[in-house]
Amino acid sequence: MHKTLSIGLLFGGESPEHEVSIVTARAIAEHLDPARFTVRPMGIARNGVWVVTGDPFARLAAGELPRRSDHPFLPLEQGAEAAPLPDLFFNALHGAGGEDGQIQGYLELLHRPYTGAGLLAMAAGMDKWITKRLWESEGLPVVPYVGLTEERWTRERAVCLADCGKLGLPLFVKPANLGSSIGVEKVKQAGDLAPALDRAFTFDRRVLVEQGLDIREIEVAVLGGDEPLVSQPGEVIVADEFYTFEDKYLHGKSRTEIPAQIPEELADLVRKLAARAFAASDGHGMARVDFFLERLTGRIFLNELNFIPGFTSISMYPKMMAASGVPYGELLTRLIQLAQDRHAQMAAKQKGFQSGSNWFQGSKKA
Repeated sequence: MHKTLSIGLLFGGESPEHEVSIVTARAIAEHLDPARFTVRPMGIARNGVWVVTGDPFARLAAGELPRRSDHPFLPLEQGAEAAPLPDLFFNALHGAGGEDGQIQGYLELLHRPYTGAGLLAMAAGMDKWITKRLWESEGLPVVPYVGLTEERWTRERAVCLADCGKLGLPLFVKPANLGSSIGVEKVKQAGDLAPALDRAFTFDRRVLVEQGLDIREIEVAVLGGDEPLVSQPGEVIVADEFYTFEDKYLHGKSRTEIPAQIPEELADLVRKLAARAFAASDGHGMARVDFFLERLTGRIFLNELNFIPGFTSISMYPKMMAASGVPYGELLTRLIQLAQDRHAQMAAKQKGFQSGSNWFQGSKKA
């Protein structure tokens, strides 16, 4: 009888994107091929406690905050009482903890393959400020911005406001390490900037202030490794002044258009820039790359890169991949195969080094 691959599906987490992660993971669980994969849902409650027994989806959706973890494989080595590790982990954790290198480091210690990019790419890609600096170093176009730390904002508010004021109005204030538009505000008047920054710093210690442009929002999906598949661009036609959390997940007044109605040469440029941005960030597995297309000038700017894009029924990433010939179920299978390939590649690398000397053993006392 054919043995299925055991998939540990990670979701929930302590970040503000906890609810989005639950919806993403449910969709993934429903579309994984049961003839090939056995799904083991592994939820992480809002208080950081692991939930893997019973129905983790129902327990997290109900807001359960268990006092004790039913984590099945602590300590790291598998002891007599430990549950066997899954063959592979599918990471559906959005935001801090899942998208910033933390869970990747833990899974590396477990010596198990996992979907998505590695620790370094995730840690850098989570931070919008770091990502922009990486892209700038590669000559990629980004919207003019100012990056602020909470320490600097506390120490010299007037100087920070003056620096941001050089960008003009309107401005967008964004926590550097959050997704799903959580904490993002549009500032139209100078007097509103300081309160917006104060609110942003309640989410993160690093904040980005970007020049506000009249733009169209263009996105592409990337799948693969060094030579990835890049989808045809799609467009988010927003109902509000920008693509808010409420618009993304609640009332859904915005709509999407795939492919985006843009000239073919511009679509080609967007796809090339997406591949370059993915490579510059050491991407692997998947990413959604977001662009701003300025209406007045036709200039294109990279906005951000999301290494764990949403996989809900309304999410752009699976919809763009489907439009490019990769349906949802096949997309998940490819991501699992990419994870296995990367794990095998890294496992083949030489880990140890022996100097041929006993210098490290210490010397006997005279």
